[in-house]
Amino acid sequence: MILNIAAYHFAAVADPPQLAARVREWAEAGALRGTVLVAEEGINVFLAGADAAIHAFLDALRADARFAAITVKFSRSTTPPFARLKVKVKPEIISFRRDDCSPLEGRAPAVAPADLSRWIAQGCDDDGRRLVLLDTRNREEIAHGSFADALTLPIDKFTELPEALAPHREALADATVVSFCTGGIRCEKAALWLRADGMDNVLQLDGGILGYFEEVGGEGYEGRCFVFDERVALDAKLEPLAAGA
Repeated sequence: MILNIAAYHFAAVADPPQLAARVREWAEAGALRGTVLVAEEGINVFLAGADAAIHAFLDALRADARFAAITVKFSRSTTPPFARLKVKVKPEIISFRRDDCSPLEGRAPAVAPADLSRWIAQGCDDDGRRLVLLDTRNREEIAHGSFADALTLPIDKFTELPEALAPHREALADATVVSFCTGGIRCEKAALWLRADGMDNVLQLDGGILGYFEEVGGEGYEGRCFVFDERVALDAKLEPLAAGA
């Protein structure tokens, strides 16, 4: 079985090309496949390989004090879901192109998967406010599945989210809005920007859909979660659409 990891961490990186070169060296040493994005704001990792090689890579990454606290999501597949290794330097590890949303300066309040599962079951948050789940993913991803009755937006790119959400904002004023995405990275920026733009009732789902699946299963979720590799989509047990896909 192949071990797959998805991880990101926001941290100041003064020399992204230098870090990218080191990351490539660690990944190639273990014959890992996947994609790693490096930017001045941090690192975004999707890799697959043998258990020992994956853990050796993580040990090397965490030895860098900037990434010692990186949180990793694990899953299994029968074959590598990536064709090759790609390590790229980018302006952002997740492109949003908005001011007032740098996770280097702070983090929006988050709700843990277990708490969200409870809120979904009771239909409101612990203060009795109505609950709205905001899907920050694009329409292709949403087509594979989402939380039941979530607010979904007709976007093709994450950068389109602020404009697409604008017509809904007034109707959301009395709700606790929990934004979510695949692994949490988009909500790190979306929730920060929305709160800075006046929506102080927005929280983010800690760890995204994959973290929710890992901790509490599929409570309140319908369908599968699209992932950015050859597995296409994972169910609540973090298993692919078809074995080896």
